[in-house]
Amino acid sequence: MKGTPLLDRKFLRENRELVVRAVALKNESVDIEAYYAKDAERRAALQETETLQAEANKANRAISERKKAGEDAGEAIAAMKEVSGRIKELKANAEVLEQEVEQLYLRIPNIPHETAPEGGEENNELIRTWGEIPEFDFTVMPHWDIATEMGIFHPERASRMSGSGFTLLSGAGARLERALINWYLDVHLEQGYTEFNVPYLVGRPAMTGTGQLPKLEEDMYHCQVDDLFLIPTAEVSLTNVHMKETLDFADLPLKYCSCTPCFRREAGAAGKDTRGLLRVHQFNKVEMVKFVDPATSWDELESLTADAEELLQKLKLPYRVLALATGDLSFAASKCYDLEVWSAGVDRWLEVSSCSHFVDFQARRAGIRFKGPESKGFVHTLNGSGLALPRVMIAIMENYQTADGRIRVPDVLVPYMGGMEYID
Repeated sequence: MKGTPLLDRKFLRENRELVVRAVALKNESVDIEAYYAKDAERRAALQETETLQAEANKANRAISERKKAGEDAGEAIAAMKEVSGRIKELKANAEVLEQEVEQLYLRIPNIPHETAPEGGEENNELIRTWGEIPEFDFTVMPHWDIATEMGIFHPERASRMSGSGFTLLSGAGARLERALINWYLDVHLEQGYTEFNVPYLVGRPAMTGTGQLPKLEEDMYHCQVDDLFLIPTAEVSLTNVHMKETLDFADLPLKYCSCTPCFRREAGAAGKDTRGLLRVHQFNKVEMVKFVDPATSWDELESLTADAEELLQKLKLPYRVLALATGDLSFAASKCYDLEVWSAGVDRWLEVSSCSHFVDFQARRAGIRFKGPESKGFVHTLNGSGLALPRVMIAIMENYQTADGRIRVPDVLVPYMGGMEYID
């Protein structure tokens, strides 16, 4: 599989047609023509500054020689002041242009990989499916009904304290989520990941490094007094573990995981999927992040996806893997596989993991490099959910429900539930 180009400014200048096309494929709103115009203006100002500085250096030497020879240098000095003034003006203009160019640069998306299908969500490509969709000889209830009847889900109480888009689980419901978290992390440790306990609040550089800022600022929960953001995913904290660091090539790949709450102001389209656990502003998720050798990064994407799939297979939940089309890719991703689990009560596929390859897009923004005896550069970063808790909870409650109104606990979770085999 061929590599995706490196999205630095030199590449942007030399591959304008490709970049403009990438912006269109991702349906991004950045004014790409303004970026190129201002970058050209900035470069012209810098070039003129260099030319005038060279002339100024030459004139200074001439002035010095005239003074040594006892000659009048007044006219040359006056001309020099004019040149110096112009240089100062150009430098100030270049600084302003640099800030404008940088802000536009940060809004240019990663370039979709050549294997990503073109188009919108309707063009997502089915890669494979696993498991059989369950059949029932009784009427299947959606998770919000069965969990409310059991007394383990309290949407009204959550709404009274926090408003819409928040959830409250109790008893066996809360225990089931904790069991999933502990089991997820134990499986990831067996897969070779190192567990981290990370900050939930991060600064602008961290959010910019992974690509959430500046584009998604309005979707973030922002603490204005401290200018800190509640993380939308542990990807932000885990990736920035190595912000502004140079990694030893011999240590690659590095595989990290963490469970954190995730905070998102935009929980979906207004009025859509508002019931139960489908779309919420706060939820728990275990995240996997990799820092890898660019030469093997595409193989690492496949293994990352397999790590997430292993969880669903051990839970015996039917799922499918989709390759996202360009218009459905995230701002920072070059390629992404979505894992969607089948949920019988809502009768649909639900996304539970996005396994994304960012090439060097995040590493370049966050300053994460590697160095070895034969190569050096920016690492490639990848991340995937392993897994998002709410929708796995939905799938378990709906797919594992019984005719007598109970929920059977998946075999792998029974030890984590203290031997409990059914929730009732």
